[in-house]
Amino acid sequence: MAGEGSTFRLRCSLLGHGQDVRGLTRGLFPEGGFVSVSRDRTARLWAPDGLNRGFTEMHCMSGHSNFVSCVCIIPPSDLYPRGLIATGGNDHNICIFTVDNPAPLYILKGHKNTVCSLSSGKFGTLLSGSWDTTAKVWLNDRCMMTLQGHTAAIWAVKILPEQGLMLTGSADKTIKLWKAGRCERTFTGHEDCVRGLAILSEMEFLSCANDASVRRWQISGECLQVYYGHTNYIYSISVFPRCKDFVTTGEDRSLRIWKKGECAQTIRLPAQSVWCCCVLDNGDIVVGASDGIIRVFTESLERTASAEEIQAFENELAQASIDPKTGDLGDINADDLPGREHLKDPGTRDGQTRLIKDNGKVEAYQWSVSEGRWIKIGDVVGSSGATQQTSGKVLFEGKEYDYVFTIDVNENGPSYKLPYNITDDPWLTAYNFLQKNDLNPMFLDQVAKFIMDNTKGQTLLSTSNQFSDPFTGAGRYVPGSSSGSSTVPGADPFTGNVKFISVWCASSVCITGKLKELNGSAAEEHKLTEDDLIILEKLLSATCNTSAETPTAQQLQTLWRAVNWPEDIVFPALDILRLSVRHPTVNENFCSEKEHVQFIILLLKFLNPKGKQANQLLALRALCNCFVSHAGQKLMMEQRDEIMTQAIETKSGNNKNIHIALATLTLNYAVCLHKVNNIEGKAQCLSVISTVMEVVQDLEAIFRLLVALGTLISDDTNAVQLAKSLGVDSQIKKYASVSEPAKVKECCRFVLNLL
Repeated sequence: MAGEGSTFRLRCSLLGHGQDVRGLTRGLFPEGGFVSVSRDRTARLWAPDGLNRGFTEMHCMSGHSNFVSCVCIIPPSDLYPRGLIATGGNDHNICIFTVDNPAPLYILKGHKNTVCSLSSGKFGTLLSGSWDTTAKVWLNDRCMMTLQGHTAAIWAVKILPEQGLMLTGSADKTIKLWKAGRCERTFTGHEDCVRGLAILSEMEFLSCANDASVRRWQISGECLQVYYGHTNYIYSISVFPRCKDFVTTGEDRSLRIWKKGECAQTIRLPAQSVWCCCVLDNGDIVVGASDGIIRVFTESLERTASAEEIQAFENELAQASIDPKTGDLGDINADDLPGREHLKDPGTRDGQTRLIKDNGKVEAYQWSVSEGRWIKIGDVVGSSGATQQTSGKVLFEGKEYDYVFTIDVNENGPSYKLPYNITDDPWLTAYNFLQKNDLNPMFLDQVAKFIMDNTKGQTLLSTSNQFSDPFTGAGRYVPGSSSGSSTVPGADPFTGNVKFISVWCASSVCITGKLKELNGSAAEEHKLTEDDLIILEKLLSATCNTSAETPTAQQLQTLWRAVNWPEDIVFPALDILRLSVRHPTVNENFCSEKEHVQFIILLLKFLNPKGKQANQLLALRALCNCFVSHAGQKLMMEQRDEIMTQAIETKSGNNKNIHIALATLTLNYAVCLHKVNNIEGKAQCLSVISTVMEVVQDLEAIFRLLVALGTLISDDTNAVQLAKSLGVDSQIKKYASVSEPAKVKECCRFVLNLL
């Protein structure tokens, strides 16, 4: 640190990154340099420019497939005398670079979510923290151990000077001390997500959190001091060399310098989120923010920027828009604010803010003790307008997202939270959302379309009238309801809390009318009485939810007689059966151990490829609808081999409705098999998909087969290998270029990524 009372001023502003600068660390080579990482998916190595006060970008490193969130330096070794650079990203990977190569030396894989913090120790050890709630210890290119114990994302990690001691800070509001892979102590005190850690000595460390506080701790567990000054989330903390002074940055647009336990200086920046900071060996401070600009501040008069550069920075700051909703400036009542004359009175402390009203505009000023003047830090407006390109505005389960939507599955059911970042793939996000909440995979295109419709060019605080508001119900998304998105023709994917596709669209009047017509020409031994016909009408009414009655044993007996009619006239009775089997009482009756043998024999009989296509279609739909209740699921899984062997024979016709029904049956099996992870069953389903793909041309059937394929191979490397061995990847590639419907192309692209 420099002398008492010295002030930090701008040294330089560095342009290069295209989006938020999310991580910084001082470098070992070149001397006096540093490394930055960004949401633009790159890491950049900066070296001091000997000719002036700035820095030069030595090279840009790429290796991540999504945004990069953290960086650290691995100390020199005999093999790498200049050390290595480690970066962690939203792609779940850690890339290791040498200082002179823009491509990774190697990539560490193992985390199941964003890697958001890294710390290096002696002998080449590396500690990583992730949103997957674990920390991992790596040595060279191998994971040596996994630290498990936190219940939410791990945002911060540090290796302590004493060999074997490690710290982790989490969104569960706690900090844990680890030794040899075991949790030795848990530190509690923060009231929100812990975002940063910094080491003061072998015995003390600092933490910062979303509760806007900094805490100083002893390794023994005692909290020695709490520091307040920030007015919003604190994202980063860094310690000055050879002393206990430190700097912090946060969501209140500020960098704060702390000396002897007090906030000695506040520097405002023209960006809402000041994500990261690091202190160089010479005491200069580097900060990265949501505007993609790196700024360096110094106490040294020799390294201070020119008067013109400082004025340009102040002008940029003065033109910034401050959102009053952040609370950084307290409660604002424009009518009560004084005019410009209020700035004639000096401030009482460095960083003090003062609001004035000038020509109808509210302006914010900050007092600079060193310069003895008020510096304008921005205009106060209704919205910052800078929130879309930052990724920390909405926290969900301790992780940061651009959007968190509330999705209602049905009017009376539970709501589900769907978090989304604008760098994410909407189809992958939709797929993971459905998997996590055990929802029907057929909603994939609807959920993905909802995400795309509601994030197209939107900023988070936008009030565009085109925005479908999933929070209040205005334009609320309810899967299965009519919308502009492509829905399944003649199919309602949801009845209650069903996770399978059931096919029920029908006109009961048409069905009973046809039944009566054919009954008139039936042979005497098959003919139904008028009472029988009334009984079947009541059954249809009860099972289609148009009456509150429960199906009776008499109604089911009458239906069983009807479905045993001759093949040429049975189809209206089969129609009643496929609708009725969705009802729990009917499902239990026909699928129970007592009755199921005759029931399956009957339906399989109608799957004969030489039989009538109407009967094939209705039998397939009845089998699809069996999945609606537990008894039906159990029966379908027990008889899977026989059912699928017979069902695949219906592919030979050119009836698109039969192909859609066959694809739906395959998809329902895929959902069941994903839950129980039956590799034998998956192999059969993959074989069916591969075979049916060869003959099916209808794109709705193709879409359902693609969803089934994605469901089967998701999170299962064995299933992926099976699918590849069947050549499924080459089979489906042609659908990646389908223009309409778009859901086929997008789903195909998603499945190919899984493969």
